[in-house]
Amino acid sequence: MDHGTSSSRGPTSKSRMYEAQRRLEEMEELIKELIECSDGGDIIVVEGKRDIVSLRRLGVRGQMEKATHRPLMDISEDLSGKSERIIVLTDWDRRGEILAQKLSDNLRYFGTDIDTDIRERISLLVKKEVKDVESLYTYVNKLRTLVSH
Repeated sequence: MDHGTSSSRGPTSKSRMYEAQRRLEEMEELIKELIECSDGGDIIVVEGKRDIVSLRRLGVRGQMEKATHRPLMDISEDLSGKSERIIVLTDWDRRGEILAQKLSDNLRYFGTDIDTDIRERISLLVKKEVKDVESLYTYVNKLRTLVSH
């Protein structure tokens, strides 16, 4: 009896397609949420300019700030007066985790509302395949191609 896997080749093509479709739908939902938050005035904080390019290619139009090249306390102080809510969207590697934690702590110190939930949800969805924000555009396009065939 076949339960969706072939003996030596792993998951069947049908189950891979289903998984790709599910991941794409979840990613599209998260991207839509990011776009809505950004359009609503939330600032997205990323690690570098390639992250910004990736998010722009995914349709995110609002303000983004890089959390590198300046002391975190300075960045946090500057951001605290610019928006009611800051979305921390650093990479999900060890460095990104540390940066997200420090940024969140600093921004809370200044009384700013922080959102790390979107970052966590993206991380859980793509962690095995994508390690950083700059790769999201390529990943989503790969899923779109897989699903459309």
